[in-house]
Amino acid sequence: MKSSSADIPVHDIAPLLEIYEYSIYWFMVLIVMAFVMVRQMRMKKKSKEINARSERYERFARIDMRNPKAAAYEICKQGSFFAHDNEETRNAYQILFKRLEPYKYARTVDAIDEETLMLYASYQKRIAA
Repeated sequence: MKSSSADIPVHDIAPLLEIYEYSIYWFMVLIVMAFVMVRQMRMKKKSKEINARSERYERFARIDMRNPKAAAYEICKQGSFFAHDNEETRNAYQILFKRLEPYKYARTVDAIDEETLMLYASYQKRIAA
């Protein structure tokens, strides 16, 4: 007897399966997740910058004026952070810096004069906004 391939039942080959394509959906989910993560990181960075600025301002506002030499150095150091905000604060900082130079470089100094203290208070109000 002759056997033909049509007569032999085939049991080892599975029928064709339908393969669902979800890769486009996974890609869109990945893009959305990346967008959310980048947005959160930017918000966190901005929050840290605001906190750093407020901490610097607190340090600037609480400078001890009893030691005029140390106070002059500290005002110049902390004030330089805010001098880059705009042209007005830069000019005010330069004026204050020039007024504080004699207190920084002299061997012995007297108390900081009233006009310089007024410039310091004015600069403090200007950067508080």
